[in-house]
Amino acid sequence: MNIIELLLTSVGLAADAFSVATCRGLEARRFTWKNGLLTGLFFGVFQAVMPVIGFYLAEFFADEISAFDHWLAFALLGFLGAKMIFEGAREVHKKRLEKRSAAGGEENKPQNTEPAEGKPFRFRELITMSFATSIDALIVGVTFSAVGANIWISAAVIGAVTFVLSLFGVFLGSKIGSKLGGFSEIAGGAILFLLGLKILLEHLGIISF
Repeated sequence: MNIIELLLTSVGLAADAFSVATCRGLEARRFTWKNGLLTGLFFGVFQAVMPVIGFYLAEFFADEISAFDHWLAFALLGFLGAKMIFEGAREVHKKRLEKRSAAGGEENKPQNTEPAEGKPFRFRELITMSFATSIDALIVGVTFSAVGANIWISAAVIGAVTFVLSLFGVFLGSKIGSKLGGFSEIAGGAILFLLGLKILLEHLGIISF
């Protein structure tokens, strides 16, 4: 596998991570280097480690992994997406009630409002998203074993590309999210759910992109 093929493979694997990182930015609504670097680091490390695991376990578990990986990704991303949609819809409803109260002359001092920067990053969700988007990289590791690729160089390139694209995804999502308020979380949740559905349908052979 030459460097061009490796880079194209890396970008393809990082596409899902970029989409999810953009959703993280939509949820946060304000870009900080801490959030961006943490997201890039988690996604990059998972994308780098998974091919190595797949490479060394190829002879034993390739068929078993490919039989359920798409269902697992769909379940994880679908759950997180639905959760984001619910929380976003609840916030939009809350803001509407506050506006009605203000228009009626009531004092508008809610006790439990979200901070201006939106919702904080949760490590548990970040790990779940990193795992869900890196399952395909496990299968690619199996392929690397079959073609005799240098797994350490390949893993390093995949991790680096994913890190950069994920960092940019958080930045892009935060710029959009800051203008949309609670609707940004609904949009991010919908993207996550549809991404999980896309992964499922592609592996089932129903659609092809």
